[in-house]
Parts: sequence; structure tokens; C-alpha cells
Amino acid sequence: MKPLQFKTLCVALLAVTMAASSATASAFEWQVVVNNGDFMPTDQCNPATPNPTTPPCRKFNSFNQPSVSAKQMVVMRARSRGGQGLGQPVHGVYVRNMATAGPVVKILDRNTQVPEPNNRGSVFVEPPSFPRIDLGSNTMATRGNHQPVWQVLDPTSGDILEQLGTTGIYTNPFGNLITGASKLGAVPEFSFFEVPEVAGTLFDVFPGSPAVTDGSTIVFKGNYTVNFAGKTGVYYRDLVNQPISSPAGSLSPAGGSNPVVLIANNTDSFIPGTSTVFGSTAPPSAANHQAVFAGFDNEDNPTLGGIYLAPLNGTPLPPLKTLVSIGEQVLGESRHDRFNRLGEGVSFDGRFVAFWGAWGTESTALTLQCPTEGNAERIVFCNQQYPNGYMVQVPVHQGVFVHDTKTGQTSAVAKTGDKFSDFVYWNFSGLVPGASEGDDDGEPARWRSASFVAVSGLVDGKLTDATFHTAFKARTGSVAGGAYVNPVDGIYLRKGPGAAATVTVVESGMSGTLLDPEAIYDDDENPSTPAVMLPVTEMGIERESLRGNTLVLNVSMGTEEAGWAGIYQTKVLDSK
Repeated sequence: MKPLQFKTLCVALLAVTMAASSATASAFEWQVVVNNGDFMPTDQCNPATPNPTTPPCRKFNSFNQPSVSAKQMVVMRARSRGGQGLGQPVHGVYVRNMATAGPVVKILDRNTQVPEPNNRGSVFVEPPSFPRIDLGSNTMATRGNHQPVWQVLDPTSGDILEQLGTTGIYTNPFGNLITGASKLGAVPEFSFFEVPEVAGTLFDVFPGSPAVTDGSTIVFKGNYTVNFAGKTGVYYRDLVNQPISSPAGSLSPAGGSNPVVLIANNTDSFIPGTSTVFGSTAPPSAANHQAVFAGFDNEDNPTLGGIYLAPLNGTPLPPLKTLVSIGEQVLGESRHDRFNRLGEGVSFDGRFVAFWGAWGTESTALTLQCPTEGNAERIVFCNQQYPNGYMVQVPVHQGVFVHDTKTGQTSAVAKTGDKFSDFVYWNFSGLVPGASEGDDDGEPARWRSASFVAVSGLVDGKLTDATFHTAFKARTGSVAGGAYVNPVDGIYLRKGPGAAATVTVVESGMSGTLLDPEAIYDDDENPSTPAVMLPVTEMGIERESLRGNTLVLNVSMGTEEAGWAGIYQTKVLDSK
């Protein structure tokens, strides 16, 4: 790694020279967690003594949204380039302890063997979603896809009867990577992985990203099938530092054999206050022995449902506390304005819950175009399904809100009309029919919308007061012909509750050198051409990108031909 102190100093010096329009963003002091100039740690390449001429020593190329703990441990999913003699690109999950300015450490990549149970020596194929991390510890959790990990043999002939387990949840509460959940619930000796409400049934997939709390508890969404009908629910599992007992012997390192516990599902769980069961549930967030998740009667057109809090006390189907619901009046609007949409990606820090919500009947028509980068099979499938684009209706009235679980109060953070035009972002993702399980969430490929928000009540070091800080992603611009015209995307920060001003953290078009002094393009083939500071083009946060007083982002600068990217960290001061 390059010296962190040097990078931070350069950012501060460059910020002084920037135009006044960037003054707000330059007030933040940025540190580079990792960027495209850093070598990826692999089993074959030690970044401390890299040899860039010998594959597979290669550099990072792109990054997904990072997560961070209150202890400044940053976890990220990242990739390298492939081809040009380098072979297949490296995809993996990595951490860096920014409290100690330690090195980037690999958690897993495509050469990492899947932890036990694994009697086939299978390695990971893909970490298909962004990883997450515990609020108060260094324990991370990630999904992982791979070839089957367990083969069942005929005891007489020794022939292979079945090969099972192509995805799971993996975590490191006790140091080594272990299996937290797996598609092995139908194997008798691993029945603790089964769907708890249907004995002997395995989970099909774990959509989204798993949460982790209390150092060793994973909380996740799980899908399964009963009599050819798809089912879904929210679950958790307490892990212990014990081996797994098996006829094949004691398997370790492992997380013991505690069973999965059901929080809510679409079979047995009634939406609080109704006689209607959940039709859908969303990947949860968790902190301080509690989980928060969104659930609705109908995911596409909800009339019932909301955001709920559940204790993680070992009791299946615990009582759910309603935090925000469909039909609830929107703060600051007329009594007729009530939430008719709530976002699935809720952020939770143990007290405060940040979420997206919409109201009213007015909408803006957008025509979404298929992606041009990413999974090749998915791009082809999208264009086959939507050769002329896909039209969606985006609510005109929408915003970002925070609910205080202690006081029961909901505060508005930002709304359309105040400054911003949109808080909803779209992508085409999922499993393409006929494709092998790869870089997807295991659910069918389709257009999906998401909003991005993170909340922390710990900027001032305590959760006992009503002060919180919220970071969110938003767009400003006008729509013509079904598309935004020269939109500006950005990450913004606001202190609440109250009337504090919204602060710009980073925006598209801003000079990338405000975050990273290496975000400069210098044409080596034409030495007379002056170096150019690359503009910010994309940025991202997720629900755990703001923890304690630490904010982490993934940012891309420039173009595909002359670009730069990295993960960047700054401190949020209580005065902001």
C-alpha cells in the first residue's frame, strides 16, 4: 500500500486550490482505503513485494459499495481486470483496518476453498453481493457462490448419489472463515442448516446481503420451495466456536450446530394489525440483538406492510414492532399524504432506522436502457427482453426519512422538491434462465430499483440522545424523452433531527483529486500533454457505509478509457 499519510496530505493540499463550487466537499479530509494503484492480495502474489510482470499479480480495477464498522474496519467486494495474459479476473472480498492503517487483507477470492462442510474441495466462484460488517466488532458476512461442496455416497457401492450446496453465507467471527448458512439442510447430519419451519427442507438461495450483529449472529433473508411453491422469510443463526459433528469426522473451523431461527415468513407471519400474511420480505439489517426488515403484502404494489423490528432472543416468530407502515401519514405533508411505497434497503444502528418512502399518485415516466457493462449473459438477455428499453413510473413525491425506535418519532431528512429530483436508482440484475449461478442474487433476472441511505447516531459517540447523521444518494436534474438530461448524482449528509443544512459530500463532475491525488490522467504517449484531473462519474454507499463517525464510499472518476476508482474514507464531525 502507498503511505496513507502522504495521500491524505496531498488531498488536503489539492482541496485548497479547487473552485468555490467544491468548497463543501473539500471540507472533508479523505483517506484512500484502496484504489486502482494497489495490488490485490492473493495466494500467489504478496502486495508487499509485488512483481507486476508476473501474473497473477494484478491491481484492483473496480469496487462495490463498502461497509464499515464503528472500529473503522472496512469490508469491500472488488475485482481486477482479466485477459491480456492475466487470465480470468480476480473477484473477491477484502478488508482493511483503517484505525491502524493496516494492509488490505483477502477474505476470499476465486481460489479460496469453501469452508466446511466441504468434502469436494470446492472453491468459490463468486461473492455475488456487497459484504457487510458488525457495528461493534470486526466480524463480516458475505454470500458466496460455488460448485457443490458436499457429495453423498452410496454406502455399498461408493457411487456418488448427490452433490449439494452451491451457495451459502460465510463469516469470520472467530478468525477463520466459516460457513454460517448453506444449501445443505436436506443432508441429515447438517439439519441445523434446514428451513426451521419445514423440517428436511433446504434453502434455495439467500437473496441480498446478510447482516451480522453481536459478533457472531448472522441475520438473512432465505428463499425455499415447498410443493413447487416459492416461499420466503427472514432468519438468524447464532454461531459458536465449535466444530461440526459428522459421520465424516469432526469438521472445523466451524460455527457449531445451533439451528436457524425464524423471524418472519410469508406462510406463518401475519402483517401486524392485520389478518394478511406477508407476501414478501426484504434482506434485514441488525444491531444490538435486534433486526429490522421491510415486509409487504405485495412487493410490486403494496397495500399493507411496512418496516418492522424484531428481538433476536432465541424465540421463533418473535413479536414484531411496527416502526413505519404503508398508509401512515408523511411527516410535513398534508393529512391526505400517506406512504404508499417504502424502500427495502433499511439502515439500522441499534436505535435509528433510515429508509426511503414515497407518497401520492403523480409519477415520472423513465425508459431504462439495458446495461452495456457487466455480466455478458445478462446483457444479452436484457436486450432480448427489452430491445426498446423498459418503461417505469417513478414517484414524484419521495424522500429519505429516519425513525427513532426509542421515541417513536419519524424525521424527514430530504425530499424531492427541496433540492433533489430523485432518490431511486435502477439496475437489471438476477439469474438469467439457463445460466450457471454466478454474479447474481439467485432470483430471476429483472429490473430492480433501490435507494441508498445510511444512518449513525454514534457520530457523537453515544446513542442515548436523539441526534443522528444520515448519508444518502440522490439525483438532481430534469427528464426529457424518458431520460434524465445531464443529471447530477451525489452523496449528501444531514444532521437530525432539526433544520440542519444538507451538506454535499461528493457529486458527479467534481474533481476526483479532492478524494484521491492519483485521480489524474497523464497521456504517456504524448508527454507534452498536461495532466488532467479526472471528474467524479459514479459514487456509491450502502446501508452500513456510515458507522460511528466514519463514512466510506466507492467512487469512480473519468472514463472507461482513462479512469480511476477506489474506496475512500472520511470522518463525519458532529458540527456538520
